[in-house]
Amino acid sequence: MNRTSTASRSNIACARRVWGQLPGTAISTLKQLTNNLAVSVAAGDLQFLENRWYVTHSGLLRIAQRRKCRGIETAIQDHLSDPQNNKWVIKATVFKSRHTKGFAGYGDADPSNVSSMVHGAELRIAETRAVNRALRKAYGIGLCSVEELGAFSSAPRPSSVSSPSNSSYPSNGNGNGQPRLRDQLCLLIRQYNLDANLVKAYAADFCGTATLSGASRELVESFISHLAATAKENRDALVCKLNSYAQATVEARS
Repeated sequence: MNRTSTASRSNIACARRVWGQLPGTAISTLKQLTNNLAVSVAAGDLQFLENRWYVTHSGLLRIAQRRKCRGIETAIQDHLSDPQNNKWVIKATVFKSRHTKGFAGYGDADPSNVSSMVHGAELRIAETRAVNRALRKAYGIGLCSVEELGAFSSAPRPSSVSSPSNSSYPSNGNGNGQPRLRDQLCLLIRQYNLDANLVKAYAADFCGTATLSGASRELVESFISHLAATAKENRDALVCKLNSYAQATVEARS
């Protein structure tokens, strides 16, 4: 009990450092997740997006490892896939032990439901989504995973619907059905499980402005391209770079 309470307090403290003050319902849910799944916010097992908790692929793998998962098999579903159009459907099967029946999950990916920044990686994304669904079934995890979230495939709302002051990202709607810059950045953060506040701090520094909202569209576009390329090439190095902004972010909040 003491160990569980310590883990809950640590997760709550870390979550508040990363996402600021959280609603009481979010704190209660985090306590339950900590107690039931032994997840760690600091390790990147969870993400808090739009007032909801999401489990990450790495978090699911750590849960499976702790529970002695026997193995995971994946297979391309040829009759449902269309390689020429980068459309893939993968079946994943999780075996909890040697003698138990497998738990199956399916994942799909195509250019319409992944970030434009990772076009060409649809096969890997489909496999990740399939593995996540199978793991969630196998271990009774009701949380959706970050990697299962699709891209913003519909046209953005007109800029008059929401005031720019309500967001710390530039909206930059282009009215042609492409994701806004804000949405592209959010998708990258979700795709690579990055700390949103540290990304904003890095972006402001990259653009040479006090805040990201003060940067021009061209600078934000340049940063997004840089972030996507860096994350794809070496995510660990990017995380180390982002962590260098952690202290400045904490000081700005205090």
